Amino acid sequence: MEKKKKIKVLVVDDSVVVRNALTEILNSNAGIEVVDVASDPYDAVEKIAKQVPDVITLDIEMPKMNGLIFLKKLMEQHPIPVVVISSLTGDRSEVAIRALELGAANIITKPKLESQLSFEEYKIDICDSVKAAAITKPYLKKISKRKKVIHEQIIEKPSLGETTKFTSNKLILIGASTGGTEVISTICKSVRTDLPPIIVVQHMPGEFTKAFAQRLNNECDLTVKEAEDAETLYEGHVYIANGFKHLVVRKIENKYVCKVQDGKMVNRHRPSIDVLFKSVAELSAKNTMGILLTGMGVDGAQGLLDIKNKGGICIAQDEKTSVVFGMPKEAIKLGATNQVGGPKEIIEWINNFS
Repeated sequence: MEKKKKIKVLVVDDSVVVRNALTEILNSNAGIEVVDVASDPYDAVEKIAKQVPDVITLDIEMPKMNGLIFLKKLMEQHPIPVVVISSLTGDRSEVAIRALELGAANIITKPKLESQLSFEEYKIDICDSVKAAAITKPYLKKISKRKKVIHEQIIEKPSLGETTKFTSNKLILIGASTGGTEVISTICKSVRTDLPPIIVVQHMPGEFTKAFAQRLNNECDLTVKEAEDAETLYEGHVYIANGFKHLVVRKIENKYVCKVQDGKMVNRHRPSIDVLFKSVAELSAKNTMGILLTGMGVDGAQGLLDIKNKGGICIAQDEKTSVVFGMPKEAIKLGATNQVGGPKEIIEWINNFS
């Protein structure tokens, strides 16, 4: 039997400690090999000229050239799958989200060394991110500039407390991983604003999910926020799962409520799409639309099947439009879908869900 080819990785980071840590972590996986390291983008260009890697891990804050500038130039001139390794958190995490718009396959935090458990989970995250990036289709992002009129709409947008909020007996669930952020953005900007609550699990480190929600909130007419424990779900709102914890839905006094909870990784993820989907399948699947978008692995497939078996509408993104046709493919194989299509069709199905 022919030996499976290892994924060749170039690590780009100005910190020797980080480069060494990433090299050790990635080389510990049998399917990955770090073939070189670079201390800055100019060094990286020289290394790429000698040997083109399958994947690049890239820091954002580096000397000589900002990582985002390098990423943009790379995607325009020589697209290579990139996993951004960032230490940016809090208000600055929006910069890391920008990397996804520019074409990065994934973003992940720098190595976590505070405990053995978190370090082991980090190893899973970074190795899975590199593997997912390696099978993404090279593609260029078209970055549209935000018009002034949109900015004015953002300023005038009512806050949660100022809107007339209605609960719903229906729910829309979305699960996504690699390549999902742009599809979710497209959906949120294109659907009706009087829809039932939309709950999203996007595989993404917890340091970035709030910034992702804020970016979506700035781009669309729906109210988008990071989900909080014990908050009631309302029409016209999108709730993004916190990247540190699982998100489930409970019914309290005839209203759907978010529950944010700790727990072990499920399907190598926390939050897990399956955890969300299965929690809703136990409540009222007949009033639920479940959507599984692009991503590597099996997370969400079984949960989608549970929803379908109880009468829900279940959708998977098609292979043609998926950056990684892993999770949707698994759902289709299980017979967990009623419909399969691209973002355009998914938007139409969502708009017709009432």
